[in-house]
Amino acid sequence: MRLVYFTLGAAALLLGLVGVFLPLLPTTPFLILAVFGFSRSSPRLESWLLSHRRFGPGLVAWRARRAIPLVAKRASAIGMAIGLLVFWWLRAPPPLALAAVALAMTLISAWIWSRPE
Repeated sequence: MRLVYFTLGAAALLLGLVGVFLPLLPTTPFLILAVFGFSRSSPRLESWLLSHRRFGPGLVAWRARRAIPLVAKRASAIGMAIGLLVFWWLRAPPPLALAAVALAMTLISAWIWSRPE
């Protein structure tokens, strides 16, 4: 099982790092998943992620209180709004598809904003 958890952690870390550069791929959920996988397979990599100067504080806050920092909440809201505008502008989706995507993003955003800071 250690190999399975390590593979999960490594794949999630890779996707999280790609998400740093691709605006529509979220970083934080993948890093949370990476910490989960590494906590069960590689204490050294878990410790590295939790002590990382950029990603560590948010991961520690999530682990301790299921908290999302205000800056991350704002970034996610702005990112989702931009993503919805890009979807609308480039794809010109049917109104029902646009409404479904907007509803999904609204629900996700509401959940994010309901977390403590």
